[in-house]
Amino acid sequence: MRGLTWPWMWLLSVVIVAGHGENNGQEEAQQQRVFLHEHFTAPVPTTGLLYPRESETREVRKLDGMWRLLISQPSDPLQGVREKWYDDSLHKTGLEIIPMPVPASYNDITTEKLRDHVGTVWYERTFFVSRDWEENRRTWLRFGSVHYEAVVWINGQNAMSHIIGHLPFEADISNILSFGGENRITVMCDNRLTNHTVPQGQVSTVKTDSGETPIQSYTFDFFNYAGIHRSVHLYTTPLVHISDIAISTQLSSDQVGRIDYRIWLDGSTENSTMQPTHVLVQLRDSDGVVAAQQVNRAVYNGTLLVPGAKPWWPYLMHPEPGYLYSLEFELFVSSDEGDDGDEVLDAYRLPVGIRTLSWTHTSLLLNGKPLYLRGFGRHEDSDIRGKGLDNALLARDFNLIKWVGANAYRTSHYPYSEESMQFADEHGIMIVDECSAVNIDIFEPELLSNHMSALEQLIHRDRNHASVIAWSVANEPRSFKMGALSYFQALVNYTRSIAQGRPLTAAINASPDPPKQCHLAALLDIVGFNRYNAWYQNSGRTDMIVNLLTEEAQRWHQNFGKPVILFEYGADTMEGLHSLPAYIWSEDYQVALFSQHFKAFDKLRKQKWFIGEFVWNFADFKTAQTYTRVGGNKKGVFTRSRQPKEVAHILRWRYFALAKELDRVPLPKHLSLYISSSVNGNGHARTEL
Repeated sequence: MRGLTWPWMWLLSVVIVAGHGENNGQEEAQQQRVFLHEHFTAPVPTTGLLYPRESETREVRKLDGMWRLLISQPSDPLQGVREKWYDDSLHKTGLEIIPMPVPASYNDITTEKLRDHVGTVWYERTFFVSRDWEENRRTWLRFGSVHYEAVVWINGQNAMSHIIGHLPFEADISNILSFGGENRITVMCDNRLTNHTVPQGQVSTVKTDSGETPIQSYTFDFFNYAGIHRSVHLYTTPLVHISDIAISTQLSSDQVGRIDYRIWLDGSTENSTMQPTHVLVQLRDSDGVVAAQQVNRAVYNGTLLVPGAKPWWPYLMHPEPGYLYSLEFELFVSSDEGDDGDEVLDAYRLPVGIRTLSWTHTSLLLNGKPLYLRGFGRHEDSDIRGKGLDNALLARDFNLIKWVGANAYRTSHYPYSEESMQFADEHGIMIVDECSAVNIDIFEPELLSNHMSALEQLIHRDRNHASVIAWSVANEPRSFKMGALSYFQALVNYTRSIAQGRPLTAAINASPDPPKQCHLAALLDIVGFNRYNAWYQNSGRTDMIVNLLTEEAQRWHQNFGKPVILFEYGADTMEGLHSLPAYIWSEDYQVALFSQHFKAFDKLRKQKWFIGEFVWNFADFKTAQTYTRVGGNKKGVFTRSRQPKEVAHILRWRYFALAKELDRVPLPKHLSLYISSSVNGNGHARTEL
């Protein structure tokens, strides 16, 4: 089942050369193949996948909760397919069944066996569907994310399959359900990564004390959690329904908002007495008052003009950030010949923020105002549940993001949950939306096809979110290598054609200069780079940050003529470890390192083309086991349990100081602590704000 057929083919020329690049987890002796990616067919566009929302015509259920899980033998991952485990209850196999929560990663739930499992696992649960759902409806099954590959059966019949984690997929299962009876859902989940998956990895076999076993290796620095990571929805639609919506917005100088929309309908109207006649489109403000409306007899596309529109603004750039309207679509049909259409067939409501996004060779602008991004790289990661969706954790994270004064983050290094994207819209947090191409190497055509598909699915899912201000096509690709140029030319040209009015960027760790000059940067709209001065380079030397960083950022801009962002900087820090003088891994060293970066950022901000500073990382996170990682990556400003390290308070001063300088935001009352009445006139500690 691993090689599912893709609906496109590749025509390309191949050149074989001996490779001599760095060892990125592949066999050192393996020859590097260089492909010329000149002729290709783009991925088949994604259809449907609107987020499930209840309405007067739709019902939504979640199938979250305790499922049953069976572990395949690592040496025989496809045993269950051969033996047709999906034909009956997994209990009938006679193998051990483990209770497993959904959504959650399965790795850290048990006390043994599962954490480092390589291969397939099988999920199962039963559910009932009401008889009321059978007539004049379609019933859909939707997964928010299964990592990495999934095959789904309903009552023993194949329903759907999907490759690439962190992205939703769904299918109409009306014809294989038992309405009014019990149904069984079976999911095979495969976590194996190869040179062609996004992200890449390699599975090899090693000899252990108890025999041979497969192990998974990868170069990215976060744990390869697996399982059903996000909610599973069961929902209904009418037979003919609104299947997809795409919007774009603009805001004029006189505060007139414009919303251009397109809708798609799914379901045959042939031989049916019901024919779509028009769509009633209404835009309601946060109080539910209609701000604009339209009766659209063209049905499929139209434009709304909104006088006196309230714009969507980022956090700390406006007193009312994250302002959202509700864009309501009601599809009307004629039920009898000659009827003008007075029956609502389907209704769907979409939250919408009205804003204009633009960019130049020096700036990224929102509603005509230049942006200075300040925030984090993050991970969807927490104790026990791994990458599983957790609404309590999601709320805590956004409270911390706002507490620290950040206005943006990057979805490093994969698409985050749809619920987190909705939170970002609501709270005015800007998103650099990144696909799961991390550390990509060996630029083969199958990898390119999967990479394109990952970006297409991401953009399709997130195109309507006001918070999304850029697409990141990759993180730390080996973009200096032979073969990278033609690969990224094909990838970026394709992505730009579907970019939905956003600039393209990437987080690069190659060089702006030869001999390891990046082949990707010239193709992007915004150059982002990662650099760990005084950590991976010149460890312990906080006196070697300011000049090195400012000079490199200047070379990125001079060489490529684009706005520049530093996407990653930081230092691993053990919570509670202190040292005077500062020493690496101590909280004191993290503070000193950040302070020196702040000096460099302020020098660069005067150049105008430097548009953002992102800390790595928001919180500590799990990695694969290695002697360089004590319990995981500790570069977080917050611990894995979301408590602040000392540097979080320093960063808070920094980010609110920027908000005050750039947008005249009043400082929080408790930003500084009382020290002495002699410190300053108001009795509070003097700070450089």
